[in-house]
Amino acid sequence: MLEIVKATNAAASFNRWAGIEATQAGNGEAELRMNWRAEDMGQFAGFLHAGMISALLDTVSGYAAGTLAGRVMTSHFSVNFMSPAVGSAFVARGRVAKAGRKQVFVASELYAQLEGKSDDALKLVATGNAILVPVDELQLKPRA
Repeated sequence: MLEIVKATNAAASFNRWAGIEATQAGNGEAELRMNWRAEDMGQFAGFLHAGMISALLDTVSGYAAGTLAGRVMTSHFSVNFMSPAVGSAFVARGRVAKAGRKQVFVASELYAQLEGKSDDALKLVATGNAILVPVDELQLKPRA
């Protein structure tokens, strides 16, 4: 499953620009990693921009849901910003709370890897909740 998620991630131009890397995926769970780039991702005070936080949480939610339901789209998404997002990298984790035929409920967390610390030194900076809906391949009509 991880290889499918990696291929999906590589096909998304935003994810390539942001440097989002899929590190785990399967059985209703997914994990992403993104390195900090101050020149591209910071807000006025030097923290990771709320839009980037939301993008990471939404993306990891979609990948977690996709491991059980195939292609999905977000129908509802909420985020809780808990602490300034400061770190050398960010790790997003998502897990399916309940998967139904028409809706998949996912909880997610975003962690900051603390500067100069080991990969295990993570600080929780945001949480998210998403409802995703499975979509038929024929329903998706991308813009040219």
